[in-house]
Amino acid sequence: MLDQGSNSELPPIPAKRYFAIGEVSELCGVKPHVLRYWEQEFPNLKPVKRRGNRRYYQRHDVLMIRQIRSLLYEQGFTITGARQRLEGPQARMETSMSGQIVRQVRMELEEVLQLLKR
Repeated sequence: MLDQGSNSELPPIPAKRYFAIGEVSELCGVKPHVLRYWEQEFPNLKPVKRRGNRRYYQRHDVLMIRQIRSLLYEQGFTITGARQRLEGPQARMETSMSGQIVRQVRMELEEVLQLLKR
């Protein structure tokens, strides 16, 4: 199991549609029982449940779990504080800013790729 270090130490998220709880546990560095607990505490975290009540997380769930992990383990938020941070207007602004940053990084990476192809 991974330690509770920074998100940069976490493995990349594979290109899959659904992840089992064990996979998410390894991708996010938290134990499965912690993921089940966070489902109760964070209303935005709702994995799909299928046969036998098995949980299947999607990519956006994994990203949210990593964000929750960062807020709790790295930034020192309480569960209540992390919940408020994720639900508040600040969270929406950060999400839109994150999208802008991702677009910018993608453009820069495409430019680097073009330079490498020469």
